Amino acid sequence: MQIDNYYKRVGDFILTKVDRRILKSQEAIKQAVLELMTEKSFDRITIQDIADRANISRRTIYLHYTDKYDLLDQLIEVHMNELRSICESAVDLSLKEANLLWFEYFERNYVFFSTMLASDGATFFRSQFLEFVVQEVKKHHTSDRENQALDQEVFIQFFGSASVGLVEWWIKNNIPLSPRDITQQLGGFLDKICNNTY
Repeated sequence: MQIDNYYKRVGDFILTKVDRRILKSQEAIKQAVLELMTEKSFDRITIQDIADRANISRRTIYLHYTDKYDLLDQLIEVHMNELRSICESAVDLSLKEANLLWFEYFERNYVFFSTMLASDGATFFRSQFLEFVVQEVKKHHTSDRENQALDQEVFIQFFGSASVGLVEWWIKNNIPLSPRDITQQLGGFLDKICNNTY
């Protein structure tokens, strides 16, 4: 029994070390591709460039990703999933409180969002981001007025585009307002629209 416990502990230790090594490699790969995207277009980045920057072998990259496009897709997906989780956890919060969680997340992940919104691949990322925001607004927005599907769709498209545009401006201008300040500004603006006083 003691021998079994010993081998279990050793096995757990080895798995923990392997898991940490895998996570460390994946973080190095992600960091490398983001750094390279600030220097040149994504199309010109090679797997060898990423391997050299991350100080790992090409083989290590291929253990985790099919190619550089798969790497980029997975990197984007991680952040979209995090934002989706924030939306789900904020379902009982006010719009201002939910927006604050979003902007705090954007601030914590400034390197990713600034790179994605300023690089040559910005158009691709922006369209994915917009689609994500529109789908989230559709899930959580309910219209008080009946039989006005067009009005609801117009609101959803407007709010989605405005939200993405605001995040883009905020990130590209090096976060000129704190997450709390921009949330207050946005909340005040939305209050005016909803009360027809703007």
